[in-house]
Amino acid sequence: MSTDTTERYGLTWRVTPDLLGILNSNGLFESTNPAWAKTLGYTAEEIESRQFFDFVHKDDIPRTEEAFVAIKQGNPILQFRNRYRHKDGSFRWLSWNCVPEGGKFYCSARDITSAVENQTALRNKEEEAKLREQFIAVLGHDLRNPLAALQAGFALLGRETNLSDRGQAVIESSNQTARRMSGLIDDLLDFARARLGSGISLDLSSGADLPGAIEATVEEIRLAHPEVPIVSDIRITRDIRCDIGRICQLCSNLVANAVTHGIPGEPIELQAFTDEEGLTIAVSNRGKSMSDEVIARLFEPFVREQTRPSQEGLGLGLFICAEIARAHGGEMSAESAGGQTTFRFRLHQEA
Repeated sequence: MSTDTTERYGLTWRVTPDLLGILNSNGLFESTNPAWAKTLGYTAEEIESRQFFDFVHKDDIPRTEEAFVAIKQGNPILQFRNRYRHKDGSFRWLSWNCVPEGGKFYCSARDITSAVENQTALRNKEEEAKLREQFIAVLGHDLRNPLAALQAGFALLGRETNLSDRGQAVIESSNQTARRMSGLIDDLLDFARARLGSGISLDLSSGADLPGAIEATVEEIRLAHPEVPIVSDIRITRDIRCDIGRICQLCSNLVANAVTHGIPGEPIELQAFTDEEGLTIAVSNRGKSMSDEVIARLFEPFVREQTRPSQEGLGLGLFICAEIARAHGGEMSAESAGGQTTFRFRLHQEA
């Protein structure tokens, strides 16, 4: 940087955060201000001893060459963007304004790297949002519809009077598989909504039918697992505003989890009761106690209490319970000691 340049531009030249420079027609900067060192890490001598094209990102050179031809023809360059190499090897986005005067080109550049990265991040988020919507649509429509068609076909076949016992058994087995597939799709859809979309949806009501709905849910699991004693103690004595379907889904997941991890033949207990502070649902089973480290991760997606070769499901049941609780403004907890594990849902609603 020459003494004449410093004297001509004074304090502004020295303290501005923008990169300032005087470029000649050979592509060499004759003078540069201190902001170059702060922004790109180079000394004035390092910048002024090489053609500026040496610092431009290779993908931006064709556009930059066109801009250089235009300014040499007397056309100013305004808000032209390209990437310059930092001394550490990275690149910074710069926005240039260059004006020709007397055979020289007076240039200023502003570091816009953060703004460009923010714009890129915003575009990525918009693309991710579109992908999330497509993913949820696939789960909610493109997978459910053909499965519903299969279930309808099995139902029609089941009404045939001339089917053999083996045929009836195959249809029942196929129906069970279809129901399991439907449950997996529901779990994935809830996971997608909770983690990728707008969260678990609720259809709130007064909750007047909640006691009977919970008992019906438990009875369904009893029928599916007649070998497991499931004891229910339901003492819901006042209305609790909630989504009855979601609360029953929570109960079903907790009881099914207890069936999977409990000791065969040992009873599973479900308690559901209200008090002045709200609703509590607790499900307990006998089995190997879990460590605090395991409990801390139980409500994360795709996590299971323990792994068994025959274990079914995606490891989303407890995660969905936690999301249902969160959507209601409640909370899930777990405790395990002395060979007994209890999962507890608590919803605070004053009477």
